[in-house]
This record gives sequence, structure tokens and C-alpha cells, in this order.
Amino acid sequence: MSDARLSFDHVHIISEDPHAAARWYEEMLGGTIKGDYVLREAAQINVIVGGVSVLIRGRRPGEEPGEPRAMRHFDDYSSHDEWGTDHFGFRFQGDLAAFCEELRAKGATFSVEPWEFGPGALICYLAAPDGVSIELVQVRQ
Repeated sequence: MSDARLSFDHVHIISEDPHAAARWYEEMLGGTIKGDYVLREAAQINVIVGGVSVLIRGRRPGEEPGEPRAMRHFDDYSSHDEWGTDHFGFRFQGDLAAFCEELRAKGATFSVEPWEFGPGALICYLAAPDGVSIELVQVRQ
């Protein structure tokens, strides 16, 4: 049973260029920048995408973030060999294949092209800045 006191709040991304990343979320996914400020000596930008807060922050003094894992094409889930967050997802209402073509026209790339995940579900993985993978899901009724 889910605890009603909990609700999803945000995704937090560390970015080498947080302003460029925030623009990507605006341009590709129609995000809206709701905040752009400095916190703990690093840029922090709050972009709302599909009702979800995507917090994008820059490098803080003394931090040495590791390189993001390379965005790779994969055919199945067996190629995942890392611990930690693999991706986050958005449910898409409408024709996901057509939306992917719109994204491609804007310069977006996919680590996994749209495919039938199961009966009534089309999914793909969008390659976002900083090695972030975003799953887009269309559930057909």
C-alpha cells in the first residue's frame, strides 16, 4: 500500500552546462523555467516538464563529478550493467511516434527508438544532456 504522505517532488541533475541543459528541456520537451539562481555557489535551474520539477545544477566548488556513462543504443535490458538511477520517464498522451519525429526535427537523438514494449505500450529512450536517459511511454487504450 502506498503511503499517502509521499508524493513525487523532483529529479535532480548535475550538469556541466546547466543553462544549456535547461534550454534543451525547454526546447525539446516544452519545459518552463521556474527558477534560475545560485545555491551553494553553483547555478541551479528549476524546469517544470510535464508537471515534474527537473532541477539542474552546475558544479559546486571542490566537486569533481565523474563523466556520465556514454549514451548507448541497446536492444534489451540485459545491457544495463550499472547501479543507481538508470532513467526517468514521462507518460505521453497522443501519438508518440509522431512526437518522436518532432523531436528528431529539433535535433534530438534516441538511445532506443520507439518500439512495442508490450501489448498497448510504445516506449523509447531520449538521449538528454549530461548522459541522462528519458523514457517516453505511450499507453494505448
